[in-house]
Amino acid sequence: MSTTLTQLLAIAGGLVLAGVVAHGAWAARKAGPKRAAPPPQEEPHFGLAPAGEPEVPGEPAPEVDPLEVTLPAVARPVRRPSARIDALIDAIATITIESPVSGELALQHQPGSRRAGTKPLQIEGMNTVSGDWELPAPGQRYSEFQAGLKMANRSGALNEIEYSEFVQKIQAFADGIGGFVQFPDMLDVVARARELDQFAASHDAQLALLLRAKAAAWTPGFVQQAAARHGFVAGALPGRLVMPSDEAGAPPVLTLQFDAQAALAEDPEALSLRELTLALDVPQTPAEAEPFAAWQEAARALARDLEAEVCDDRGQVLGLHAFAAIDVELKKLYEALAERDLAAGSPAARRLFS
Repeated sequence: MSTTLTQLLAIAGGLVLAGVVAHGAWAARKAGPKRAAPPPQEEPHFGLAPAGEPEVPGEPAPEVDPLEVTLPAVARPVRRPSARIDALIDAIATITIESPVSGELALQHQPGSRRAGTKPLQIEGMNTVSGDWELPAPGQRYSEFQAGLKMANRSGALNEIEYSEFVQKIQAFADGIGGFVQFPDMLDVVARARELDQFAASHDAQLALLLRAKAAAWTPGFVQQAAARHGFVAGALPGRLVMPSDEAGAPPVLTLQFDAQAALAEDPEALSLRELTLALDVPQTPAEAEPFAAWQEAARALARDLEAEVCDDRGQVLGLHAFAAIDVELKKLYEALAERDLAAGSPAARRLFS
């Protein structure tokens, strides 16, 4: 009996002590800082499973992140490829920056010359709003930059000296805007440039024929009048007439040239011409536009109106069989350019063959 009483007193004492401790903890928690409420315990799920995820008996329903439900997606500009710089024909340096910079700052540190030796270079920035690569412009902001140096053109392949000049200019630009620039390996770039130049040299085609007066010579004004009837207009250079492309901003389809000194004379009509050059720059116009057919037709029409003979560059008269042979070779050339992703009339081909 005494043992039972002792046990009851001990139990009662423990309950009193636990009550005191609990009261003290409650008072301390009430006096302390407010804390976040603990997450509610999961309750049995009796609803439907999320669409596309069938509920499996005996398995808990998939959890859904509240942030994915309540927060809208952040719209980001779509990154678009450049229309001016192409890895096919350009050595490309990338310039990273910690935070966007203004177009004004970029323009302030642009190189004084947009060339390295005989090769053109360009610097583009990625517009923070549109996501487009563009030439730096005032009032815009850019999140990164890239610089491209053409590896080959009709002046030849890029060499080590030209590449070193490019590195110096772009490094100075990157330093000016607080950026970090990465350049491709010089030996690799020069090797690629030589290979590209070899391809371009063996696939370049500038067709030219001579219109030679049979009897009476022509004045510059007479030539311009006759050419205008067949779609030619005055070009930017003296003694140059062009047949414009239907594509806005594209190079001309054909050019008709005569002595520039005659065009610049004080009285051009006092001078006479006996020879004209009708030229087609093949890589500059898409094959679908049928520039070769336009070249033939223009030659025949001008020869008729001007009473001229159609000759090759050595002065030999050209017959119909000569045009047929040229057409066959031209089709092979178009195919080779397309296989290299340098189809005639494409931006890359126009830049390479210039």
